[in-house]
Amino acid sequence: MDRANLIPETARAATAESATLHARLREAVADPDRVQTRPIDLVAYASDASVYHLLPRAVVHPIDVDEVARVVRVGRDLEVPVTFRAAGTSLSGQAVTDGILVVLARAWEGIEALDGGARVRVQPGVIGAQVNRFLEPLGRRIGPDPASIDSCMMGGILANNASGMCCGVAENAYHTITAARILLADGTFIDTAERGAADTLEREAPQVAAGLRQLRADVLADPALVERIRHKYRQKNTTGYALNALIDHEEPIDILPRVLVGSEGTLAFIAEATLETLPTYPVKTTSFMLFDSPSQAAAATHVLAASGARAVEFFDRASLAAVDDVACELLGDDVPLHAGSSALLVEYQVATAEQLEALRPAIAAAVDSLDLARPAEFTQDAARQALIWKARKGLYPAVGAVRAAETAVIIEDVAVAVERLPECVEGLQALFDRHGYGGSIIFGHAKDGNLHFVITQRFDDDAARDRYAAFMEDLVELIVGRLDGALKAEHGTGRNIAPFVETEWGPAAHAVMRRLKAILDPDGVLNPGVVLTDDPQAHLRNLKHLPSAAAEVDACVECGFCEKVCPSVDLTLSPRRRIAVLRHVERLRQARPQANGDGPAIDRTIGSLLADYRYDGLDTCAADGRCSTACPVGIDTGRMVKRLRDENHGAIPHRLARWIVDHAGTTESLIRCALRTAHGLERVLGAAAVRGSVALARKLTGWKLPAWVDAQPRPPRTLDFMTAAPPATLDAIVFPTCVSRIMGRPRGRERSQTEVLLELCDRAGVGAWAPAALGGACCGLAMASKGHAQASRRLLVDLVARLHRLSDGGRIPVVIDASSCTHAALEGGVKLAGADRERWEALDLIDVTAFARETLLPRLDLEPLGGVTFVHPNCALRLMGGEAALVACVEAASEQAVVPENLACCATAGDRGLIFPELSASALRREKTDLAAAQARRAVSSNLSCETGLGAQTGARFESFLYLLEEASRPGG
Repeated sequence: MDRANLIPETARAATAESATLHARLREAVADPDRVQTRPIDLVAYASDASVYHLLPRAVVHPIDVDEVARVVRVGRDLEVPVTFRAAGTSLSGQAVTDGILVVLARAWEGIEALDGGARVRVQPGVIGAQVNRFLEPLGRRIGPDPASIDSCMMGGILANNASGMCCGVAENAYHTITAARILLADGTFIDTAERGAADTLEREAPQVAAGLRQLRADVLADPALVERIRHKYRQKNTTGYALNALIDHEEPIDILPRVLVGSEGTLAFIAEATLETLPTYPVKTTSFMLFDSPSQAAAATHVLAASGARAVEFFDRASLAAVDDVACELLGDDVPLHAGSSALLVEYQVATAEQLEALRPAIAAAVDSLDLARPAEFTQDAARQALIWKARKGLYPAVGAVRAAETAVIIEDVAVAVERLPECVEGLQALFDRHGYGGSIIFGHAKDGNLHFVITQRFDDDAARDRYAAFMEDLVELIVGRLDGALKAEHGTGRNIAPFVETEWGPAAHAVMRRLKAILDPDGVLNPGVVLTDDPQAHLRNLKHLPSAAAEVDACVECGFCEKVCPSVDLTLSPRRRIAVLRHVERLRQARPQANGDGPAIDRTIGSLLADYRYDGLDTCAADGRCSTACPVGIDTGRMVKRLRDENHGAIPHRLARWIVDHAGTTESLIRCALRTAHGLERVLGAAAVRGSVALARKLTGWKLPAWVDAQPRPPRTLDFMTAAPPATLDAIVFPTCVSRIMGRPRGRERSQTEVLLELCDRAGVGAWAPAALGGACCGLAMASKGHAQASRRLLVDLVARLHRLSDGGRIPVVIDASSCTHAALEGGVKLAGADRERWEALDLIDVTAFARETLLPRLDLEPLGGVTFVHPNCALRLMGGEAALVACVEAASEQAVVPENLACCATAGDRGLIFPELSASALRREKTDLAAAQARRAVSSNLSCETGLGAQTGARFESFLYLLEEASRPGG
């Protein structure tokens, strides 16, 4: 990797140019903190989901159009490139730069329905799936349906003209955009929806209006070029600029927003866009069809599409092998597969059941005409449909998870005429063999002739680069030279295809694209080198080497899907960025022996990255495990963080942790006594005095003590509810977790949550026992979170032994009264061995939410309480798949249950959110808005520490759902 792409500018000797740039940028935005120039920030944003890596000179987070305009002006004045980035899920290097990176993921989340949902107005920082959820009650959706829609943002969907599995060439962003608010490169702002917008464009940007008008006239004067453009857009194509806008529309004000779609931020900035929406199709029937050759599958595609299929997804033989477990379940273990075996995922989607019934004869006729390897079966069962789609969505992660160490994943995207699909598949397979890309897979949107392929390789030496260069040359010859196809169908041109735009389009069209760039961005400041380039080797520069940084995260492909669920994403780092920083440290270490004169700069960079990583990477990670649920390869970055915390502890913290484990009961009593004292001081001196005392203690000792908050629960009045002897009839053992025993009584409540649970059991006629012998017992979660793995394991082993004995070898189920502790006991037990593992496997561990739903609800006489109850299913509960149980309990006990649209991790993470309250504040900023809108009478969850953190950040009184059940089932009402 180029030295300049290893060492951030801020780690080198300061220059007048960089000082001027940073000063000007800080003047351009209202809050200078939204300009990031530390090495850790520049490294963190040097990657998108592609194989390219570029260190920006500054990262800016503007909050409005005026700030964006001032940032672009700085770039123009100082001749520094400006690149816009939304989610950073781009696959071709569109969202990285060695200039100014403008990130739009924090303050650009507006959605507004227009005309009853017939149109929708969106800002670039809103995730595509959120737009669809917003429109769903109106029976509408947006046209583009990329596979990454749960993570990618509207800015990227528009900038890349993303499509997907069903939208084809008719429902993409180009064809559904109706208006846009546009900031031109010279600072002119145009809202094309405003009355008189055409006059505004003519007056404020006459060179743009005249240039577009003349460019359209010149294109129309060349019939061969017009036909070339029409031909190229009869199929999916995102190579180059949207030249169809010049022949589809007459006026510059109509051409402008459409030519920006797919322009990858190289022509102007789309601050807001209005899109036509489409009806939803909730009724679906789905099949997974097997064929003996790609030719038969391609031939079937024509027939199925003509019969009304909305989705027809292709799998080659390598794809089927990549998802072998799912494919076997779908096809059966006894179905023989061979080198030519191919499959199609076929789905028909309609609005009503009646429409599906009317469509069935056409479906049957189409299927009967196919040359299938086995009979086709259709299903409307949601679980079966999910399994079929799991095969499709699992292809990319399947390759990413098993790739060789230190290799990057390249996913490319081509389109050919549907009838030439077999030739394309065979040609790609031949290229894989020729260039040594064994195990590569081909899949894609067969209905549109759109194929994706995934290859993996290292990029750490010249030989690797030369190998990739030869492959790309042969790919261009295959797709363009032999098949007259598109090198990019829906992923955008990017850095990888920019050198080949003229090869695909021809000199005349390429010249038009050059003129278009000159009209809209005459200074060339916006994302240069993307879409168009003068460098024939541009696709081979700044390729990303992925050194091994940590075993837990080496499978990461840096796609960014994790960021939507990360509590710290807007505060410090996301999982992707945590991994990227550690990988860069390793790159620097590998480069150090040959550093020559760059040695001191490399050393400074490593020192700076590691120093800042303690807070950004370790302290502010909630380690909640939610990133694993969004990650295509299931990576839990929190596990790595916990290990690094463990390794960073000195001898004294580990000795203290061992002492606590050896004296767990004493520690518990001391903490309980300290809390009682603090609450007493609060009554006498006030909360401010207690908060000040805690802050002073933190300053004097250096200990990371949790802040004192208004939502701080009290210790139970007594632990007498924990008894030595069980009741005569014993149906369940209740484990009062350490957090419940220490501070289990929310403010305003006379009884702790465990006492309420035991009361509910009594009302339901369930014999429950909280054994006194569990005093001092702990699942080890707190120790694990703080990075004391051995101490955590010892606590869990002790707990398992106690529960095994008390439950008569696991015969009696054990109810755990905090969801995080349930998850910790279930997850931690898998790592036990020998007799400890056997005892853990014998236990029947049940979360309090499942126990309440399955055992208590059927036996309780409930009178639902009036008003709205706000429900926060915490992360542990969601990881266990138990959120439905919590919601069911709340729905049974209240008039209305509301789960927030922007459900987040509260980031309390035991006490981490109280030690670093800025973490919880950042994590909950969207959910707080949902809470205010709900106008709820009460707010509940199923984990005491989460309830404390939620209350501290929102000001609402969060408490266990058990109190709701107790009130609703109270005798006499």
